[in-house]
Amino acid sequence: QLQLVESGGGLVQAGGSLRLSCAASGSFIKINTMGWYRQAPGKQRELVAKITDDGSTNYADFVKGRFTISRDNAKNTVYLQMNSLQPEDTSVYYCNADHVRVLIGAMFKDYGYWGQGTQVTVSS
Repeated sequence: QLQLVESGGGLVQAGGSLRLSCAASGSFIKINTMGWYRQAPGKQRELVAKITDDGSTNYADFVKGRFTISRDNAKNTVYLQMNSLQPEDTSVYYCNADHVRVLIGAMFKDYGYWGQGTQVTVSS
């Protein structure tokens, strides 16, 4: 019922910046939470930042002060501005939409969705 399309990944030098975007499309009523996770090779997927539809945010400690998450509810799009990137930020970044309200027949149900991931590589 929902598709997430990410963009903005790439290669950047240490200290540089990138901006990720994730646009949601499909048939749904509302999206409560949108966020970004990352997964490096051999490691578990971890939360980077998330934002609710009323603007409440939550950041992982390792990105506080460097990354900023924002959201355009009218466009169903979430952004991640990443500054002061370091080689340890190298990872595949995944967009997540959680508590997505959809209408199935005559019932409302909530689901979670993932994007396909976008590679971020930071060179030293």
